[in-house]
Amino acid sequence: MITLISLTALGFGAVILGAHFLVNGACSLAKRLAVSDLVIGLTVVAFGTSLPELSVNIVASVKGNAAIALGNILGSNIANILLILGISGIILPLAVTKGTVSKEIPLSLLAAILVGVLANDQLIDGGSFSALTRIDGLVLLSFFVIFLFYSVSIAGDVAGIGEYIPAKRYSLARICILMVAGLCALIIGSRWVVAGAAGLAEKLGVSQSLIGLTIVAVGTSLPELATSAVAAYKKNPDIAVGNVVGSNIFNIFFILGVSSIIRPIPFEAGSNIHVGVVIVASLLLFLCMFTGKKRMLDRWESCIFLLLYVGYVCFLIMRK
Repeated sequence: MITLISLTALGFGAVILGAHFLVNGACSLAKRLAVSDLVIGLTVVAFGTSLPELSVNIVASVKGNAAIALGNILGSNIANILLILGISGIILPLAVTKGTVSKEIPLSLLAAILVGVLANDQLIDGGSFSALTRIDGLVLLSFFVIFLFYSVSIAGDVAGIGEYIPAKRYSLARICILMVAGLCALIIGSRWVVAGAAGLAEKLGVSQSLIGLTIVAVGTSLPELATSAVAAYKKNPDIAVGNVVGSNIFNIFFILGVSSIIRPIPFEAGSNIHVGVVIVASLLLFLCMFTGKKRMLDRWESCIFLLLYVGYVCFLIMRK
């Protein structure tokens, strides 16, 4: 048991460190190529915070651990809203822009609903099972392309993003070392996380889905937690909320899309509970923009988010 826990913890450490190295190297390379900070922030840095989810899901899909792949994405999106925004909103009440309320939060809600529809299409048609197929993956990736175009169109409205872009310029040799080391750490770390998570599920007598929804999901969401908490501490709520909402959209449209193309993901009817929680959490975030102070997540609302997350984890543990 201790060996499996250590393997999983080392895996998370390697994945997060690998993402850090890869982002630093890629940012430095982009600067050498005269790419603007805004473009770097919307691409390299935005992708960087979701690299742990992406790398773990790719390995889980290749190895056939579909429950971990699906649980990681659903659990990460739930943790992003209820846990990370809960913590960030307690640090600083999070005021958000009109565009985030009218477009980005609804888009994250649409992403969750779309997964529910795509994953249940065969059950709706009277089948005995369902799955996120390769065609579904292409549909999700198509929505991701639309989201990318939207992100570029509103690039000029993103304030304070430069603070979160590594400023150092490295030599080409050091850039290569950072990127290669980062990629290797991501691959090795992801293999350790998946192996450790699968082993823990077997040892504890629980489903891989439960481990994916909790331990794996929270572990891969640590970069988002760090980014949003620091942004809230620095009084930059746009980054704090945008990081979470953008990550949730990225997780479903891109990561789940790529995962299901690599290998179709079987979907059990019981997983609808977790899709439902993602939808409810996204809807709650949207509704909170109209309660209390307009377009703001107040501290009392953030406390409710945290309590809901604790309740959700307790529910998962009780039903195993």
